[in-house]
Amino acid sequence: MGTREVPARGGAERAPGASRYLAEEGHCGEKHMTDPTTTDEDALRPLPEDGKPSGGPGRLLGAVMGDLRAVDGALYAAVAATPTPTLDRTLRHLSHAADHSKISFAIAAALALGGKRPRRAAFAGVGAIAVASASANLLGKRLVRRARPDREAARVTVDRHVPMPTSASFPSGHTASAVAFATAVGVVLPPAAVPLGALASAVGYSRIHTGVHYPGDVAAGAVLGIASAAAALAAAAAAATPSARTQALLTAARSWPRISIGAALRR
Repeated sequence: MGTREVPARGGAERAPGASRYLAEEGHCGEKHMTDPTTTDEDALRPLPEDGKPSGGPGRLLGAVMGDLRAVDGALYAAVAATPTPTLDRTLRHLSHAADHSKISFAIAAALALGGKRPRRAAFAGVGAIAVASASANLLGKRLVRRARPDREAARVTVDRHVPMPTSASFPSGHTASAVAFATAVGVVLPPAAVPLGALASAVGYSRIHTGVHYPGDVAAGAVLGIASAAAALAAAAAAATPSARTQALLTAARSWPRISIGAALRR
């Protein structure tokens, strides 16, 4: 069978450049409506000589960012539309427990009681949380100011709901702090790296599952958390290693009493 253009409702003419709908007769004489891939205006618009869209790097970057936002929204919608009644309550409790890094601070307190190396790991983790929290809340959220997802429009089930924060959505502060703590502690105390990494991943996903963050917010928070842990560890290492001038002064201070006593005896 061929195709024919469906007339506009009520006999009205179709506006120039409007999307054209085609009716194709399928099995049993049914008609299926399909959207065209281009409009009349697109078909008449000439392409540049190199066949690439015009507008320069800025327009290309804007198009790429638009595509990434579309993918981000589609992933968020897919998570919201997937029924997981068994996980909903667990992830909701996990997301709530991660508020203000309560889980990480509890683990740090337990590590501090476990000896010298676990105590050092706990201090490193707490320092990484401080850097990540400040970077996410005082810098990232104020610079980007991304709006929170529309949880009602996405039909996120009420069983998943946690209080919707009033701060900007990008990046995820919960994820940044959890990943920063897991990374810093894992570097100082390698046996803890895998379980803490899994916990941080679960915290990050719980923020998407409960509908308060887009996946892109969580991914950015994870990157920020790793960078914050690296910065905190570097600062701790620099503070623990005296500078050359400090070492020279310490060496001179140690030798000063012997020099003074020897000089007095020679007199």
